[in-house]
Amino acid sequence: MMARVLILIVAVFALLPAPRAALANADMVDARILTGWREQDGRHVAALHLTLKNGWKTYWRAPGDAGIPPQFDWRTSDNLAGVQVTWPAPRAIDQGGLRTIGYADSMTLPLTLSPKNPGQPIVLAGEVEIGVCKDVCVPVTLQVSQRLQAHASQRDPRIVAAMASRPYSASEAGVTRVACALSPIEGGLRLRAEVDLPNTGGHEIAVIETSNPAIWVSQADTKRQSGRLVAVSDMYHVDGAAFALDRSKLRITVVGENHSVDIRGCPGR
Repeated sequence: MMARVLILIVAVFALLPAPRAALANADMVDARILTGWREQDGRHVAALHLTLKNGWKTYWRAPGDAGIPPQFDWRTSDNLAGVQVTWPAPRAIDQGGLRTIGYADSMTLPLTLSPKNPGQPIVLAGEVEIGVCKDVCVPVTLQVSQRLQAHASQRDPRIVAAMASRPYSASEAGVTRVACALSPIEGGLRLRAEVDLPNTGGHEIAVIETSNPAIWVSQADTKRQSGRLVAVSDMYHVDGAAFALDRSKLRITVVGENHSVDIRGCPGR
């Protein structure tokens, strides 16, 4: 079974436009750090701002079967103890008949930074790896660096707007019930999630994530049944090994045309 899954993954990527490294990064995307402000508790709110040029698109943290998930390496920063990312609500993107999840035109990704010494500036520096797609799909590595002053207090409306555009929580969206059933399939597990929530607008999709990066999750088959959202997805360990699934750490994001909803945990029926 895992051999067939790997063949399927290879086949999916074979349908995508081939990466073309000849294009310069500046032709596709511009990256900068928005300096943001220091909170009273000592944390600093900044953002990674990407400007995607001439129709290029980039991916959300769970990009779908054909996408490249962003990766961040902040180890070259100074006076930085931790980084928390707030993901704005993404949208579904049709990519040559394949569905990916991401952003077009621009993306402002809020970063809440915990300094080692709250009274001192932070030098946020690192490497950002993203995928961008248009007529071709290209993995891009971006180098960013910015000094963030400890006395900064003016709130950047771009960061404020990006934080406000995060998916609704389950309670904010009016979710009244979440339940997941697991059934064995050859080489893996099939998950059926049922969510009682008001319609999020247009064609809804559910993106299912686990806490284990070694578990491959298929694109969910999502539909409405009697007002209830039902999403079915297959899961396999990338090494073909048996695995257990922690229901409490399952994450379901419902992406609709009007808004998105972030649901944490999925108990049994």
